[in-house]
Amino acid sequence: MSVGRQPIASSQIAGSLSRRGFLLGSIGAGLGGFALPSASQRLQADESKASAPLTNEAIQAASGRAELSMLFDGNTADECRDWQKAFRAQLSELLGDIAPPPRWKAIEEARTEFDDHTRIDLMLVAENVPAVPVYLLLPKNVSRAKKRPAVLCVHGHGAHGNHPIVGRTDLDGVARDIERMNYDYGLQFVRRGYVVAAPCMLPFGRRVDRKAYGGNDPCAVTFVRMQALGRLPLAANLRDLSWSIDLLASRPEVDAERIGCAGLSYGGRMTMMVSAMDQRIKVAAVSGALNLLQERITSRYSCGSQIIPGLLKYGDYSEIGSLIAPRPAVWEVGSTDPLIIPDWAATFRRRLERAYSALDSGNQLHFDHFTGGHRWNGEVAFGLFDDVLKPG
Repeated sequence: MSVGRQPIASSQIAGSLSRRGFLLGSIGAGLGGFALPSASQRLQADESKASAPLTNEAIQAASGRAELSMLFDGNTADECRDWQKAFRAQLSELLGDIAPPPRWKAIEEARTEFDDHTRIDLMLVAENVPAVPVYLLLPKNVSRAKKRPAVLCVHGHGAHGNHPIVGRTDLDGVARDIERMNYDYGLQFVRRGYVVAAPCMLPFGRRVDRKAYGGNDPCAVTFVRMQALGRLPLAANLRDLSWSIDLLASRPEVDAERIGCAGLSYGGRMTMMVSAMDQRIKVAAVSGALNLLQERITSRYSCGSQIIPGLLKYGDYSEIGSLIAPRPAVWEVGSTDPLIIPDWAATFRRRLERAYSALDSGNQLHFDHFTGGHRWNGEVAFGLFDDVLKPG
């Protein structure tokens, strides 16, 4: 195994903190017969003029010094596999318990028939675990005789949770989000013949009462409150996504050996996470998430639902993404996506490419650079999923 720290150029640290020294004033001679101040007096005077860095500036400077002690710098398949084993173990320690409940039920709340598919509203329930709302989409004429491939479709930020993913245009505001972000990729997948599970993550959709937060960001508040309990929102959502894979694998219509995962924005981040940690995902599409934590904490909004305390001691999102290798994956990047910073995206991409190259699977790593903003594209993803999950 070969690991090491790859330096980040100072130009990449947005708004880097300039170095401050003490403000030294000149001392003239002949002060009306008074003695010159002593050295200790001068130091005290100088210290009184020093200014403390703003908190955000201090965090920016600390980000540039992030240790990243487990970056992969090997070249061989054995080195990469050893690194993946070690980094996955370290990541597991940071995340805590992410295992889905061993015993659970799927309670059907509603069923809606459409011309080309069936939508089933389910609630996953288990003892001592918060229940998870999940939409299950079944293609028309699906049967146990011919098992179908399946896709776990993961939503991103927003008030509507998983509703847009399955095309709930009957709900206020959902159609607007779908049009803006091509956000109904779960509906698009079921129309291509896939069984689809679209769970609602916390704190979004049915799993949040935004009014109860008094105008504060539910992601930030939830992160702080769960930290007091020794838990992470990201880890809880990762558990629920693996639980949704359990649901798909349990369905008589699904071939459990042919499951993929796709998501946009925070859904892209969580697609990366569950694909890295759950080997049952055979192909992944990560959209709008080719950005690094080291960059995200320097200046722009940092979502509490994406934070893994201590991660930057060892690596970044790029290392988590590298755990997907050698399985096929596509990373979607919009040309005008304001959340993707080119220099940081290039760093992310180089780290992914190194892992895939070491495993002699460079042809399994794809990048869909499309014209557009922060939205799902699917141009490369749909074909890749068909190739991997519908062989022959």
